[in-house]
Amino acid sequence: MKLIGTGSALPHRQVTNDEISQFLDTSDAWICPRTGIHSRHVISDEQLEDLGAEAARKALEMAGLTPADIDFFICSNVVNEYMTPGLSCIIAHKMGLVCPMIDINCACPGFIYAMDIAETYFQAGKVSNVLIVCAEEPSRMTSWEDRSTCVLFGDGAGAAVFTKGDKLKATKLNAEPSPDKICEYRRLMPTPFVTKEEHDSPLLMKGREVFRFAVTTSVRDIRELVEKSGLTLDDVNWFMIHQANLRIVDAIREGLGVEQGRFPTNIADHGNSSSASCPILLDECNRKGMFKPGDILVFSAFGAGLLSAAAVLEW
Repeated sequence: MKLIGTGSALPHRQVTNDEISQFLDTSDAWICPRTGIHSRHVISDEQLEDLGAEAARKALEMAGLTPADIDFFICSNVVNEYMTPGLSCIIAHKMGLVCPMIDINCACPGFIYAMDIAETYFQAGKVSNVLIVCAEEPSRMTSWEDRSTCVLFGDGAGAAVFTKGDKLKATKLNAEPSPDKICEYRRLMPTPFVTKEEHDSPLLMKGREVFRFAVTTSVRDIRELVEKSGLTLDDVNWFMIHQANLRIVDAIREGLGVEQGRFPTNIADHGNSSSASCPILLDECNRKGMFKPGDILVFSAFGAGLLSAAAVLEW
């Protein structure tokens, strides 16, 4: 497949580190050196599905397509206000999409997992155009009394439209199941038969272990996938890394031995937007005119599961 359209949408409310320091024992001087984040976009009066639909419309407009042209819709989302139906159906209703659709919850590498699924459908000859939307509000998952997690996350949506082509050179999906490293518990509706103890818990994260997993798997996945594609690291024009933490991005760059200029970032004023991170970064770079035909883009993302993924795409 090949990429023909990108889009993104962000909440209008931007929360700075200084604002957070008004109700938490923290400061910009503590947050920024540890994360690279100065502010993040947080949902206030918007609905997540509206952001997802806005990002999708922008991607369709760039692709020169309408909702009727889409054969398959993949929505990546961790949590939203609906238990059912899936967020894909909610966004599709707003857009007039009537194609088959699925929802995936792969956390931060969800965009790359969705790309891999889409490519499988293209190779099977079942689709001509696929829409991917990643819409996330991780700010609703954290405790805003926990300075170690709430400062990391921001909300938003990113979208991409793919059509038939030969520009996706390779993908790699990886899982090292460890559900206690990044997790959140939610109590469901009670029944007369449940005797087990259930509880609610905000997002919990074992930061050092996640950091180690992210850097190790990303460096490994990128090296393996670039070699599999018949390329070298010198052939890669842009490394599109999941914007989880600037220290993670820098550690990956150092592990690969690549100069900083090929690693675009937006984490300073976005924070970690889970699976929306990569497509938001992709759209912003695209709309700045950073990519030229023939450029090689390498994507890498990692997160809860623990899952990681990488992809090589020619522009």
